[in-house]
Amino acid sequence: MSETRTDDGAYDVAVIGCGPTGVTAANLLGSMGLSVVVLERDADVYPRARAISTDEEVLRIWQRVGLAERLKPDMLADRPVEFVDARGRTFVRACPTPRGHGHPPQMFLYQPALERVLREGVTRFPNVEVLLRHECLRVRQGAEGVDVTVATADGSVRHLRASYVIAADGGSSLTRAQLNVGYEGQTYEDRWVVVDTEMLKPWPDHDRLRFRCDPARPAVDCPTPLGHHRWEFPVLPADDEAYLTTDQAIYELVSRYGIGRDSIRILRAIVYSHHVRFAARFRVGRVFLAGDAAHAMPPWIGQGMAAGVRDVANLCWKLDAVLRGQLPESILDSYEAERKPHVREVTRRAVFVGRIITERRRPVTWLRDTVLRALNGVPGFAQWLQDSHWIPVARYDTGLQARPRAGASGFQIPQPRVTAPDGAVVRLDDAHDGGWLLLHARTATPQPLWDVPSLTITPAGSRPAEGTLVDSDGVLLPWFARRRAATLALRPDAYVYAAAPAGARLPPPPPGFAPAPRSAATSRSAG
Repeated sequence: MSETRTDDGAYDVAVIGCGPTGVTAANLLGSMGLSVVVLERDADVYPRARAISTDEEVLRIWQRVGLAERLKPDMLADRPVEFVDARGRTFVRACPTPRGHGHPPQMFLYQPALERVLREGVTRFPNVEVLLRHECLRVRQGAEGVDVTVATADGSVRHLRASYVIAADGGSSLTRAQLNVGYEGQTYEDRWVVVDTEMLKPWPDHDRLRFRCDPARPAVDCPTPLGHHRWEFPVLPADDEAYLTTDQAIYELVSRYGIGRDSIRILRAIVYSHHVRFAARFRVGRVFLAGDAAHAMPPWIGQGMAAGVRDVANLCWKLDAVLRGQLPESILDSYEAERKPHVREVTRRAVFVGRIITERRRPVTWLRDTVLRALNGVPGFAQWLQDSHWIPVARYDTGLQARPRAGASGFQIPQPRVTAPDGAVVRLDDAHDGGWLLLHARTATPQPLWDVPSLTITPAGSRPAEGTLVDSDGVLLPWFARRRAATLALRPDAYVYAAAPAGARLPPPPPGFAPAPRSAATSRSAG
């Protein structure tokens, strides 16, 4: 290392890593008006497509920073999921269930293209600085902030300072290691070769996800947008791992599905292992682990990247509230309390689906195929299987919620279309500024303890009026009724902090709550 220099200015937040988790955090924090520095070791977007799908809740998060509609044209939506046997016959077929977040329930993506859009989004915010080819060497905490030592591309060393740090620097996180945080769990013995290809000409049903549950060699056969296609195959005990990544071996593997050399061009093939791991702690003082730095899961239900995006969506608004003095620093402990149980449940489901796909004992696979094929003919079975063992409904059972809990507590409110006072039909999250909000069903009940914006939901067909949102899709009022709630206090991430029945008062806000008006520059319309 050569010259060492210290930067005088301090940042509100330093984000280590500019993958999907880190760059989403940068967009969220930037839209809130915070000063942010993003440190990324590499010079450009990583070229290999790792994540291949996401879901409606994640699109809703990207909607908050004005990027969902830019991202969606480069994705594939509403593709069926099939589990097929060794002869290619379907024994379970399902379509993802919409959960009401206002976007398609499952979207296939090409990660390098997605990351470029997210990085372009950050350029909208002059308060966010992205430093490529800058590697974080050390974080050292003090009572007032975190000193960050950074190695630059020219061999010099910089010393930055931030109030808080989000470490989104991957499964081999140097930050996590420096903090002496354990990474508990296991690495599976099976290794898998991941093959990314360019599709030269389409073949029948190329645009659907198939889990090929062949005991001889299971496989994942997955559509990806922008003319790409993905396969994943296990490395079997008798395989030569080096040979298995060659073009010749890959063409041999896909030929069993009728795919010839004239149909695809192989872009890259790499071998990796599946992990189930959790950081012992997600928070150490002023440093927070997010994404793969906090947890790793098998890819079977496509939730690895999504879990990281959910992490920072949960964390960033809390950092904003603390930095602005709207909430005490103690609420930052709710990040781990909320996210860790949820990501454990997602991981459990990913492992369950993986066992269905990768089972290789022939008697067991015969029983699996026979029973599931019969049950698949029962109306609603495939939907039940997916709802029970796919992505869990967005809900936090612990964390930043009022006591006593109500039936709606910890749920994320759905996002249908509503009619705003000016007559515009928009998604719910676009109808307010993204801060704390009271929502009333039909009639507003005074809530003197809550000094935050308030809106009343009126039935579909009602006339738009000041202070109301018309339930244009007829979704919100039935949702209130099912949860036995007439008034909700919503957090900035659209999760229910508190709920009350008709005519009743809500529990008080969190201790130390001091909301402040959000300016137009930091509202959800920014960007």
